[in-house]
Amino acid sequence: MPDPISGPSMTAATASPADTPPPSPIGRPHSLLEDAYAIFIGCALLIVGLVFLKAAGLVTGGIAGVALLLSYLIPLPAGVLFTLVNIPFFLFAHKVMGARFAVKTVLVNIGIGAASAITRVSVHVDSVHPAFAALVGGTVIGMGILALARHQAGVGGTGVITIWLYRKRGWNMGMTQVALDVFILSMAIPVVTGPQMIWSAISAAAISLILFAWHRPGLYMGR
Repeated sequence: MPDPISGPSMTAATASPADTPPPSPIGRPHSLLEDAYAIFIGCALLIVGLVFLKAAGLVTGGIAGVALLLSYLIPLPAGVLFTLVNIPFFLFAHKVMGARFAVKTVLVNIGIGAASAITRVSVHVDSVHPAFAALVGGTVIGMGILALARHQAGVGGTGVITIWLYRKRGWNMGMTQVALDVFILSMAIPVVTGPQMIWSAISAAAISLILFAWHRPGLYMGR
């Protein structure tokens, strides 16, 4: 019979902290109010980042970069173009991510389009240094995307692809986004100058670094 003190029958009261199983990493589901607040925050951060990048004449990676690039060619706000470009991706989101994700993504894009229209008549940024626009604009866009991803929502476009690959194959969202950003930035070469392209690449890196650092398995309790 095992020793009652030192044997394997040691009670929970005498067990060391190392013997105690860790808490479940799953956490509780987000409430509807929490999801709505996260969508609001994500949209607000995305619009702020787009305003800075647009004022500096920069582009960036992801669907935001596509929208900015088109905004230099089409007389429409970047946020409105952001929503229009995303329309084909809504069907993809519904098919591969489910109806809940697709509905949230549509709501995000409606919010971005509406906020962009409001921002155009209420906020005017006459001048911003490209370094500030690239670093701060890229960072707040990345934080906006992160806030949405944490609440099972996306901005559409490449964001849907990166989240889908993260869920299905465990690919890091930041690294996947880098590969897509290189392709998007290459399309902007005829539109922006050399220095603007460099700052645009830095802004794309700022977005990806946020996701690379803080959107990995095991770093978040909610779902």
